[in-house]
Amino acid sequence: MVVEDDREAALLLEGGLVASGHDVVSLQSAEEALEHLADASIDALIVDRMLPGLDGLALIASLRARGVRLPVLILSALGQVDDRVEGLRAGGDDYLVKPYHLSELLARIEALYRRVADSAVSPRLCVADLEIDLVTREARRGGRNIELTPREFRLLECLMRAAGQVVTRSMLLEQVWGYHFDPQTNVIDVHVSRLRQAIGDDKHAPLLTTVRGAGYVIAPPAAARDPH
Repeated sequence: MVVEDDREAALLLEGGLVASGHDVVSLQSAEEALEHLADASIDALIVDRMLPGLDGLALIASLRARGVRLPVLILSALGQVDDRVEGLRAGGDDYLVKPYHLSELLARIEALYRRVADSAVSPRLCVADLEIDLVTREARRGGRNIELTPREFRLLECLMRAAGQVVTRSMLLEQVWGYHFDPQTNVIDVHVSRLRQAIGDDKHAPLLTTVRGAGYVIAPPAAARDPH
């Protein structure tokens, strides 16, 4: 479900989602969304923060108060750190600042779907011979235990939840470091390099690869050669 009062923006977003294989219900107000959600099966909610009448954050808070755990992505032109924190604390699962690239929005929606599916199905994630246990926080490759710092484990978890898909630098900054801005440092590069060493990546057939100008992808070697 898309809740966006700007009709032109809603049509563009709806078109991109439909072209990517999603079924979309597009509404223009929080009040319509609350009424529709009572009678429909929705997998995810994309909400513009600044809506007429009841705003996006009030909509999310109302849903959470009712026990609705539907994954929610907030869209907003308000991009300061305090704005993002307020949105996440209101019950949003992710926050994307306008203007945005459709490819990143789609990646974030897919990540929300996977997060819900992973939490419901299995406490373990596997890519080729690499495995992590989300309960014990242990990692193994080919039966060998891998020593990781908490930050490295979280980085690996984010990449493995999106196995086969590019994870952008901004997504990693938010999900691993809690930054809602780019600190203009090489912190990600340093940790990715350490992670590659820890998991024992073969440079000729790596699991973890860099997609220039986009981010990183973890996948079995054959798939990693062409992450797109």
